[in-house]
Amino acid sequence: MSNQGLKVVIPMAGLGTRLRPHTWSKPKQLVSVAGKTVLDHVIDSLESLPEPDKIELVSIVGYLGDQIEAHIKEYYPKLKSHFVIQENPLGQSHAIKLAENYLNGPLLIVFADTLLKTDLSFLNDEQSDAVAWVKPVDDPRRFGVAELGKDGLVTRLIEKPENIDNNLAVVGFYYFRRGQDLIAAINEQMKMGLELNGEFYLADAINIMLTAGMKMRTEIVDIWLDAGTPSSLLKTNRYLLEHDRNNDVEYSAHKGVVIIPPVFIHPTAKVKTSIIGPYVSLGAGCNVKQSIIQDSILEDEAQVTGVILEKSMVGRSAQLRRRSGVVNAGDNTNVII
Repeated sequence: MSNQGLKVVIPMAGLGTRLRPHTWSKPKQLVSVAGKTVLDHVIDSLESLPEPDKIELVSIVGYLGDQIEAHIKEYYPKLKSHFVIQENPLGQSHAIKLAENYLNGPLLIVFADTLLKTDLSFLNDEQSDAVAWVKPVDDPRRFGVAELGKDGLVTRLIEKPENIDNNLAVVGFYYFRRGQDLIAAINEQMKMGLELNGEFYLADAINIMLTAGMKMRTEIVDIWLDAGTPSSLLKTNRYLLEHDRNNDVEYSAHKGVVIIPPVFIHPTAKVKTSIIGPYVSLGAGCNVKQSIIQDSILEDEAQVTGVILEKSMVGRSAQLRRRSGVVNAGDNTNVII
């Protein structure tokens, strides 16, 4: 990298419609998984960068973006941060162009729909113009892929290829040695009108740079986790609890409570007369009584009494209670309560 400090751009202006109803009241990056917000996992994944305390974080925000700004200032107060508002959803390239005043020198772009685990320390000595992180997949037709030439360098990015010959899916994580070159390509993209359904996609700007001679190589990611839908978040929650977020030992001594690991239970959460786990995350201030919960995420301050939950997500300060009732069920009736 050059002597200029590394800028890390995280586009976060999307509405997060696939995570409704949770994203009616907060950005999708502030939804919790395994005891931390998605945004926390993203920022913490940068710890292997050379001098991570000296990066500049550029957050591109939109709907409810004030919550993201408040979160970063509270939990990462020492991180030099900038906040750019994208009011109109005109795509990835448009979002990055809005931040162009901050993007001279080396640049890392991180899309927060996915969580990655990969070693970034090599960037200090990186000589390529750009790096695209990829993951080999069985069926690449659902993804964008990186096409490689005989020299092993990227020749172009292809969105949702028709065949499975090239299986290197791009994972939404890019390094550019000169951010200003990317901005120039985005300007050219917009001038040419390269958009789809009213949105300017970053892949088109990158292909312009590749055509102009940019040397981009690929880097295989170790772990690639999806955080874009409720079902994928629960799957990611299971993975993280299995690997480095389980803290069942800290709670196993509580009387009247059965803990089936792996779980994450925040120190301020309260659990009484319940069975928790496996694969359960309880956020700060949660209160669980007389319940059985497995494979679920309860966010901060959620209150749950007398329920059985599986494969569920309960938002911040939500309250779930079950009360006794009267059922008059005839022959062959199927009642689910």
